[in-house]
Amino acid sequence: MTTQTAKATTAGPQLAEAPPVAGMSLHERAAAVAQAAEEHLPRTEREAAFPEEALGQMRRTGLLGLLVPRAEGGLGGSVADLVDVTLALGRTDMSMAMIFAMHCQQSQAIVAHARSPLREQLLAQLAAGDLYLASVTTEPGKGGHLFKSYAQMPAVGGTLEIDRAAPIVTGGTQADGFLITMRSPSATADHHVSLVYAHRAQLEVQASGEWNPMGMRSSHSLPLRLTGTIPAHQVIGEHGGFHRIAQSVFGPLAHLGWSAAWLGTAAGALSRVVRMVRDPAGRNRFDLGSELLLTRLSRARQRLDTVHALLRRTQHLVEVEADLSAPGSQLLLNSLKITAAEECHAAVNDLIDAVGLRHGYLKDSPTGLEKALRDLRSAALNYSNDRLHLADGQLCLLDPDVNFS
Repeated sequence: MTTQTAKATTAGPQLAEAPPVAGMSLHERAAAVAQAAEEHLPRTEREAAFPEEALGQMRRTGLLGLLVPRAEGGLGGSVADLVDVTLALGRTDMSMAMIFAMHCQQSQAIVAHARSPLREQLLAQLAAGDLYLASVTTEPGKGGHLFKSYAQMPAVGGTLEIDRAAPIVTGGTQADGFLITMRSPSATADHHVSLVYAHRAQLEVQASGEWNPMGMRSSHSLPLRLTGTIPAHQVIGEHGGFHRIAQSVFGPLAHLGWSAAWLGTAAGALSRVVRMVRDPAGRNRFDLGSELLLTRLSRARQRLDTVHALLRRTQHLVEVEADLSAPGSQLLLNSLKITAAEECHAAVNDLIDAVGLRHGYLKDSPTGLEKALRDLRSAALNYSNDRLHLADGQLCLLDPDVNFS
């Protein structure tokens, strides 16, 4: 086990001959990020390395400021835009899509809940591409209990003291800033949790261990230890009010963003398989009249259409419903996450059966099915489906009339 002080630049990697950003559509911006990721994917996958070049394109294209209002210099994107861009990125690399979606989740918390002058300062940095955000919500000893924190945050004069360990922080070694959950200074219970912002320059950031997972290899989710002092005004929302941010922003955008990344990954896999079996050069390897092949393709497509319909329905709910606390709304959000995790993985597994050993199981197949299956295996574990089923069982008891959102 090694320990090191993690460093990152705020400007990102230098991009040679970068095209101008003005006038680029969201599709073009996402395509530029995906192209950078795809170009370096063999290395980032082999070395389990963070996709720095793709992050550089997120900075240059302004996608780090997707959800920042236009009046604040951002792209003024919507929840639908977040879903669309994440879907597009997932077709190339699920790790990169998750990195982007989780950053947007953090940026929306700032848009919706940060107060002046912190809000204006951070939104300007997001819009300029100078602020890639990492989430620090995991904590030793609390399992998946998002609404608890054991880490004390003393208030000393006009400052807050940070001493926080986290077993998993996606992109933490590259982040410019962190949104961190800690016990509020006046907490009398573990669920009195505050969300605070800390810039990398305000902290000592120590990464430990190595990141060598089965899948999601370029997400680079190392354990971190964060220590330092921040001004007292860098609390997001109110002290002890993290549960409101989690219910209105963190939970909904996590389930939408994760599901979009998973669906994009599975859709990309299906697209590559269909193109391969349709290619005249492969006609001697695949019988397009095979009932078994056609049935497996149909089942994979059915799974993805089901997830897509549920994703868009949930997206609409988040867009139009101000209060998502009702049992029906919570059940829909959780059902999206559970269903997307299960069905996207199952669809890729179907495709592996459909095309067989050479193009389904080997790493060098152009279908990328082996990588997609490894990446998607993490979906059910990323805030465990088992834990969500327990929560949903309790929510079902609160809705005896079975009212759908």
